[in-house]
Amino acid sequence: MVVGSSLVATLSSTCDNLLKGRNRHPSICDSSEPSVSCTTFNILAPIYKRLGSETCRESEFRDYWFTRNQSILDRLIFERSSIICLQEFWVGNEELVGMYEKRLGEAGYISYKLARTNNRGDGLLTAIHKDAFTVVNDRELLFNDCGDRVAQLLHVRSVIPFWQNQNDDIQQEILIVNTHLLFPHNSSLSIVRLHQVYKILQYVEAYQEMYMLDPVPVILCGDWNGSKRGHVYKFLRSQGFISSYDTAHHYTDSDADAHKWVSHRNHRGNICGVDFIWLLNPDKCRMPLKTSWNESVFGIIKNHLRHMSMTENDAFDFLRARSYNSDYITYPGFCEGLQQLGLTKGLANEELEDLWAQADADGNGLLDYEEFQRIWHPLPSEQQEDNMDRCKRPGSMEEPVVGCFDVKNAVLFPPEVEKGMWPENYSLSDHAHLTVVFSPARMPCSQPIC
Repeated sequence: MVVGSSLVATLSSTCDNLLKGRNRHPSICDSSEPSVSCTTFNILAPIYKRLGSETCRESEFRDYWFTRNQSILDRLIFERSSIICLQEFWVGNEELVGMYEKRLGEAGYISYKLARTNNRGDGLLTAIHKDAFTVVNDRELLFNDCGDRVAQLLHVRSVIPFWQNQNDDIQQEILIVNTHLLFPHNSSLSIVRLHQVYKILQYVEAYQEMYMLDPVPVILCGDWNGSKRGHVYKFLRSQGFISSYDTAHHYTDSDADAHKWVSHRNHRGNICGVDFIWLLNPDKCRMPLKTSWNESVFGIIKNHLRHMSMTENDAFDFLRARSYNSDYITYPGFCEGLQQLGLTKGLANEELEDLWAQADADGNGLLDYEEFQRIWHPLPSEQQEDNMDRCKRPGSMEEPVVGCFDVKNAVLFPPEVEKGMWPENYSLSDHAHLTVVFSPARMPCSQPIC
């Protein structure tokens, strides 16, 4: 942690540390090309930070939370990312809010905060550095679900053009989302968590259509409360998003790479990697959103049944029995079965109907065993097999282009978490913070959706 007078002494070694993947992002040291930096950090709201016992919280001791949050601000201001996304921001405390707004404002940021619904006390803060971007628009997403979760969407435009074409300068536009998903207290909340992400992606699509935007990169930041092995991760990958940290370090989606880094020690004492900065370039080939959503929900249903030690035949018999039919699953039986399993929470009637429509391939209102097998053993989609980034480098200057990003570098702090370990002497939060640096590239202005 860099605070007070030690800041000046640290500046001389910043670039050397950076080359080792440590204190600060590359754009500070390398000014030869434009770059965009983004930091996400769950700063652990004092109302949740335990001090020795379940009932004693840091919020009761001003000196504790004040000092810790000043140290967090020291670190954020020192790094000077273009974009800062914070979760568990204590919006219910005016002094803390004022501290962040004052110090970030003096450092050149404009900040936007959003409280969780039902007066939970914490929320989100997104700060944009005025030297990097102007804010075109900001939107608040209220999920109005059992977790009272929210998200922020900011539409920003670069202050300095990233490149020029024959006619004019090109200023990059980006959509940025900051969110904090529900914690998976039990398996019945899996669909609720997935639904939160689905709502975000629906809103991003609707926003782009409403304002008739040209294809732009989308950056999703936050505490996703789920690892690389979870349904949220797989859902976002099916939509063409890449995990910036994994991309920078050449980690794959395989189980072998799933635990090479961590970013959180949760209230149960488990360490896991849950903080992500996702990138979607506008040339990514991806599934239609509704199709991807339906397949992800079916995956959760199948996993839930498997955890109940049900085979494929058992699962078909379970749903068929609730259909009061000897040969087929009916729609009422399908809904009754999901409700009995506790999996209808977070699903609207329209979404249940969409699931059924995708399962009932011949549209006869009955699900036979062959159709059920296609749910249980879905064919892999081409996008899910590879989803390679096809962002093209500059070609003819006469070719119409839009911007996309390469992941240049990504660093987690404290550095021990990059090796899958949690340091006992780390006190800023129960989360590591992630900083990613993106470099601009160009691509033909088409946007394939497979």
